[in-house]
Amino acid sequence: MLFTVSLRSYAANSASWTLTPNVDRFSKSDSYQDVRDWFERETDTDRLLDAVELSFRLIDGHTRKFEYLNRQRSDQIATEAIEELNIRFKEHGVGYQFVNRQIIRMDSEFVHAEAVVPSLAVLRGAEFRNAQDEFLSAFDHYRHGKYEEALVDCAKSFESTMKVICHKRGWPFDPNRSTASELVRTCLDNGLIPSYWENHFTGVRNILSSGIPTARNRQGGHGAGTLPDNEPPEELVSYVLHMTASTILFLSEAEKKLP
Repeated sequence: MLFTVSLRSYAANSASWTLTPNVDRFSKSDSYQDVRDWFERETDTDRLLDAVELSFRLIDGHTRKFEYLNRQRSDQIATEAIEELNIRFKEHGVGYQFVNRQIIRMDSEFVHAEAVVPSLAVLRGAEFRNAQDEFLSAFDHYRHGKYEEALVDCAKSFESTMKVICHKRGWPFDPNRSTASELVRTCLDNGLIPSYWENHFTGVRNILSSGIPTARNRQGGHGAGTLPDNEPPEELVSYVLHMTASTILFLSEAEKKLP
């Protein structure tokens, strides 16, 4: 009942939402039918995905509690529901997955499995909370076509991850003023990348020191001026998102191996 009442409130803000005949606007018992009718009529894909996301956030959070319906397997049932949603997304070729209580766009199943999901697992740690929020925000902006905002949040998450590592290791940095390039230099100087691999990792260093920040600075970090449309291209944002995921994963794994 909680899902349908919540979704009904959301659907009420949609232009396509109208009550079906003989449905009481204030009756909880009619909520399911009302929301179902709205869902079948709605043509805006983003609004439909938002509704699915809201539903599964409630499933992932509220229904895991025994008190919800007094079911012994409440946690397992919620997990199975999320797994089924993601299976159905795959079966129908829909490029989305529900991860960390959020629907994220999945352009490459391989990159998603090998970089995005592991990096989100890394960011679940309490110390990475800001970096996680920024990374998930980047995916949310990307899904809604806000590409400039997605680039900015990628860079924020990248920088936040390095700040967490620097703080954890006691490496000097200014939490308010250190730039991405300065943070990268600090990580290199302190052996996050072994010195004898530095030449081999020149390409990696260039990505860490300029790849993400430069994309942000050149595409999303300045005013549009007289240009009619300064929106970064979708393919660039997709690349930066996955590069950010891979970089976060690399940094965290490398940090674990330091003495």
